[in-house]
Amino acid sequence: MAALKALAAQLLAWLLVAAGCIALGRPLAASLSLAALQGALAAGIGILLKSERWWIAIHLAFSPALFAALRLDLPPAFPLAVLAGLTFVFWTTFRGEVPLFLSSRATADALLPLLPQHAGLQVVDLGAGTGGLLRRLAQARPDARFTGIEHAPLPYLAARLNARGLGNLVIERNDLWRRPLADQDVVFAFLSPRVMPRLREKARAEMRPGSLLVSSSFPVPDTPPEQVVEVADWRGTRLYCYRM
Repeated sequence: MAALKALAAQLLAWLLVAAGCIALGRPLAASLSLAALQGALAAGIGILLKSERWWIAIHLAFSPALFAALRLDLPPAFPLAVLAGLTFVFWTTFRGEVPLFLSSRATADALLPLLPQHAGLQVVDLGAGTGGLLRRLAQARPDARFTGIEHAPLPYLAARLNARGLGNLVIERNDLWRRPLADQDVVFAFLSPRVMPRLREKARAEMRPGSLLVSSSFPVPDTPPEQVVEVADWRGTRLYCYRM
């Protein structure tokens, strides 16, 4: 659905640009100004369609970037290589589900005191990205076991590299929605507003009583958190904590 909305926004924006050129008697010729106008129109249409924030940024940049690539006379394979690279990095983002969000070092520092102190603690990160947060936690808590779930190929490989040398950190390439949570004491997630209702239902169905769900930046709808931790980073991150 998100990809269809994005395509509709791009096509409608170009139709508006073409209609404007015809109405003003100007030729519809490739230029950076027209590409920028089309990008602004596509972003505006995306906002009206209630697209996610990252789609707005893509709309703004797409046509100007395409124009710049054509002017640079890049090899024909270059756009395909860029598309392949974006696909391997963002993977499910193009379906409008979960973009690649990277947690800050300050987020790891704020999360560490929230972890229970008993040995053998089990912690899972749903959407681990490049694994930086889990690596810092695993180094600080060698008595606990950390598992990162990542589906996108390139972030998964980066997370595997980040896990090297840490026997208490495992990275799984898996769909986060298929990963059971019943064996976990703490579930951490930095996803997107779109999927929070689904995360709520998964947590309620699978997490055991007393376990802790920590959602970075996005609250679980219709569920009051046990506490909210303010993180001192550039993003102004908040950690929403829910006790099952």
